[in-house]
Amino acid sequence: MADAFDYDLFVIGGGSGGVRAARVAAGEYGAKVALAEDDRYGGTCVIRGCVPKKLMVFASEYASMPQEASAYGWDIQAGPFDWQRFKAKLNAELDRLEGVYRKLLSGSGVETFDQRATLKDAHTVELADGTTKTAKHILVATGGHPVRPDLPNADLGIVSDDIFHLEQLPKSILIVGGGYIACEFACIFNGLGVEVTQYYRGAQVLRGFDDEARGLVAESMIENGVDLHLGTNIVEMARASDGATTASGSGPIWVKSTNGSEKTFDLVLFATGRDPSTHKMGLEEIGVKQGRRGEILVNEYSQTDVPSVYAIGDVTDRVNLTPVAIREGMAFVQTVFGGRPTPVDHDLIPSAIFTQPEMGTVGLSEEQAREREEVEIYCTSFKPMQSSFAGQSHRVLMKLVVSKATRVVLGCHIVAPNAGELIQLVGIAVKAGLTKEQFDATCAVHPTMSEELVTMRNPLRSA
Repeated sequence: MADAFDYDLFVIGGGSGGVRAARVAAGEYGAKVALAEDDRYGGTCVIRGCVPKKLMVFASEYASMPQEASAYGWDIQAGPFDWQRFKAKLNAELDRLEGVYRKLLSGSGVETFDQRATLKDAHTVELADGTTKTAKHILVATGGHPVRPDLPNADLGIVSDDIFHLEQLPKSILIVGGGYIACEFACIFNGLGVEVTQYYRGAQVLRGFDDEARGLVAESMIENGVDLHLGTNIVEMARASDGATTASGSGPIWVKSTNGSEKTFDLVLFATGRDPSTHKMGLEEIGVKQGRRGEILVNEYSQTDVPSVYAIGDVTDRVNLTPVAIREGMAFVQTVFGGRPTPVDHDLIPSAIFTQPEMGTVGLSEEQAREREEVEIYCTSFKPMQSSFAGQSHRVLMKLVVSKATRVVLGCHIVAPNAGELIQLVGIAVKAGLTKEQFDATCAVHPTMSEELVTMRNPLRSA
């Protein structure tokens, strides 16, 4: 099937999107496929993103359980968190998952190269050892990487990739940033007993998400012990002179902020953005167009200006979520090898932020919706039964954004424990274009938090 080429498809990048595309093209369509990966198979999500982060979320949530259990009649004594024990188990799990990815590829007949690959021309890739391979189609799926800010001594801080390699937990940490990665790790470290300070230069964390929902997340973070400073950034940072050894393996870090304060931290984490991993890949030389941050520009079929070269996932900087990369990979295979041109659907993608409490969202925020049309807002915030009984002040939020004209639910936003699980199911209804009346016609499951989504009869406001 490869004809004059070594392969029908050569995939650069062994993350979730690249692996899915490679194994489906080979296993289901009989294509001759190769894949090159210069790091660990599984990519950002499996090795240094979603999976280890979520396991750390789980670990951090146990801290509050003894206190809550006491209100329910249990005598559970809290002990210290053992980072070394957790880290050993975490690394074993990541090794297992990487093995699964390798088996999926080999079982599908994909040839793999454990080295960096770059593009030499429209049909040729060059491996790090100097050998070249030709392919009818080339798929770039190299993902993204965290970046440090342009700040003197920024190398003293770490980025999200480094967290899972810490030899020990810091006693104190400064997290710089206000996106979901910054907020998630602020909650994680706080739950693990670290003294957490967070600086964000904006007026509120989680920019781009629904204002009401992100406001409750910020309030909850502060209530849980995160020292959150908005409108604040680093002015200067330097290695402190007391010579103590910290989690980073060297002395503490002195930081001066824009609010005038000076403080010393064991560790500084920069969660200030990610860039596509396209540096020195030969893209420009062969005519593949890129955006200002290096993202590969593609059409609705993930095809670049060079017809034989495609790109999926974070390297295209469209919607940087693992399930999206996987769907883009599937659409690519259906288009190129299945004979069914399949555009990528980026509309109404549910997502979750694993803060404490979690935030789940799908569709338009209130702010986005009211710029398009008149909407009604159905919203409630309350103490859930489990927390209320335990004497805790935690609140949850359930919110629906509804079109006045069509009654279609344009967006749903949930801030609550397990919001990620809830928004997956609500996402089906919103994707299907259901109306508020169809939500109301669904019988409530009682007693649950989520029953509020089908029992809010009167709009809180119009916008």
